[in-house]
Amino acid sequence: MKIIVLGSGIIGTTSAYYLARQGHQVTVIDRQPGAGLETSFANAGQISPGYAAPWAAPGIPLKAIKWLLSKYSPLIVNPAPEWDKIKFIGRMLANCNAKSYDTNKGRMLRLAEYSRSSLQQLQQELGMDYDGRSRGTLQIFRTQGQLQAAAKDIALLERYQIPYQLLDADGCIAVEPGLTAVKHKIVGGLRLTLDQTGDCFKFTEQLVDRCNQLGVDFRFNTAIHSLNLDHGQISSVTTSAGEFTADAYVMALGSYSTRLLKQAGINSPVYPVKGYSITLPVINEQAAPVSTIMDETYKVALTRLGDRIRVAGTAELTGYDLSLKPQRRATVRHVVADLFPDGVDFSEDNLWTGLRPMTPDGTPLVGKSKIDNLFLNTGHGTLGWTMSFGSARLPADIISDKPTDIECADLSIQRYHRSPDYSHGLEGAVSRG
Repeated sequence: MKIIVLGSGIIGTTSAYYLARQGHQVTVIDRQPGAGLETSFANAGQISPGYAAPWAAPGIPLKAIKWLLSKYSPLIVNPAPEWDKIKFIGRMLANCNAKSYDTNKGRMLRLAEYSRSSLQQLQQELGMDYDGRSRGTLQIFRTQGQLQAAAKDIALLERYQIPYQLLDADGCIAVEPGLTAVKHKIVGGLRLTLDQTGDCFKFTEQLVDRCNQLGVDFRFNTAIHSLNLDHGQISSVTTSAGEFTADAYVMALGSYSTRLLKQAGINSPVYPVKGYSITLPVINEQAAPVSTIMDETYKVALTRLGDRIRVAGTAELTGYDLSLKPQRRATVRHVVADLFPDGVDFSEDNLWTGLRPMTPDGTPLVGKSKIDNLFLNTGHGTLGWTMSFGSARLPADIISDKPTDIECADLSIQRYHRSPDYSHGLEGAVSRG
C-alpha cells in the first residue's frame, strides 16, 4: 500500500519505519527541515514505562490550586478564555477519580510495556547509539506525605507485575550517589528498575537513516494545509508542495493533529501542554545523576544524557504559544541547583520549549478513526518517547490487516464517543501472534 505519515517526530518516524518494514511504500511529510525538531528535540529523555500514569488523578484538583500559588509552580494556566482549553480542563477533572485513574493507568502501562519490549527488539536489530542507559528512574519524595501517597501507585505496579524498589534516603543515595550532599532533603524514593534514558532527537535522526534504507521518502520543509475528503475517505493532502495522495494516512502531528482532524470532521481531545527544558554540561561526575530522577514536589525530571543533564518540567496551558519565557527557566533551574549544585555548568543552561500533545485521560489516540483510511498516532503527552515504539507497531499491524500483539480497541479515539468498561488493563497485553 501507499501510505502517507503526517509528522516526523519520534512518533511519525517510528510509524514510518514499522510500515516500511512491512513492505509499504511510505512518504513522510513535515514542515520542519529535518526529523524530530519539535517536541521530540529536547524532551526529558526518559523511556519510563513504569512511570506511565495519567495526570488526572484523585486529589489533583486540590494540588493544582496549591501549585498555582507556589513560587516554583509546575502548573501554569493562562487565564485568557479559550474554549478548547476549558473543555480539556473539564474533561481532565472528570477523570480525577479512583476508578478512572485505575483504568487509564492500566491501559497506559499496557502500551508502555509493549513499547519497552519493542524498543529492546529494535535495538537488537539496529544497534543505534543515542546516549542510552538502563539504570532505572528514581522518583524522590521530600515529605512523608508523598511517600505514603506512593502506596496507590505501588499497588498498581504490583498488580501489573512492574518491578520496583521502595527506598529510604540511604537507598536513594546508593543508586544516585550524587544526592549525598542533599540527603537531608529526601525522605525516600520509588525506583522503577527497568526504565531507561536516551536522547530522543539522536535516536530519531538515526532512525531516519534506517527508514531511507527501506525506501521511505521524507518530504521536509513541506507545510501541511488540509486533509481533503471524498466519499467519506481522505482523498489527498494539500501541502505547500502540492497535493499528495495515498491509500492510507497516519496522523502523527502531535498537538497540531487537532486542527487538521477538525477539517475532517473529527473532534480530537488532544490539547497542547507547553513544557520547558534546559540542557547542562556535566562538570563533576560524582555530583551529577547517573540516570533519571523525578522530583515529586516540583514535577521536574533530571536525566543523564552522556556528558549532559536534561532538566525538564512545567505544564503550561497557553494554547500554541511557543515563546520562551525566562521565568519558566527558574523552576527547572531551581530543582537541579537544589539537588546537584556542584554537578553541572549553570552558565550554559540552554532553554527550550515544546508542546506536549495531551489527552484528558492521559492515554494517546492510537489506531482507527471514523474515516476508514485515516489512522491516528497522537496524544502521547509527556510519554511520546516512552510509548513511540509500541504506538507505531499497532497502526502498522492494523493497516497491514495483521492481529495486534496487545489489545488496542480502548486506545482509539472512539473511547471519547462511547463509555465502555476497559478495566482489563495489562491483562490484555498478551501476545496473539
